[in-house]
Amino acid sequence: MDLDALILQLLDRTPIADQGELLASLAAQGHDLTQSTLSRRLKRLGVQKLQGRYRRMEAPAGALPEVTLAVAPPNLLVLRTAPGFAQALALSLDAHPVAGLLGTLAGDDTVFVAVLPERLADVEAHLRRVLAAH
Repeated sequence: MDLDALILQLLDRTPIADQGELLASLAAQGHDLTQSTLSRRLKRLGVQKLQGRYRRMEAPAGALPEVTLAVAPPNLLVLRTAPGFAQALALSLDAHPVAGLLGTLAGDDTVFVAVLPERLADVEAHLRRVLAAH
């Protein structure tokens, strides 16, 4: 079982009130992590503390955050979204590339899209169409 799946399974099975508890449970399963690594993983997985315990927070179906697009010539597009959504957005772009899109770099709420300079306008138009459809 991969680490992310194990974290989610532990959170579903047992009410965990702090990250120390979760770190101890993971260590018992043979996974030694630092608190900062665990914290980053929890954030990426959409896990938040709610009513005294850690839980995965699912976004309601169809509730996608707003995404804005800015052009940074000669070869970058900058997408801004709600905190926690940038990595999923970048993964989606990487999974469905368009000609001229070289790759993405995601933070928490920002995605940098590297584009061939001569294809910047084409990729921008494509992304604007995709974003408008959602």
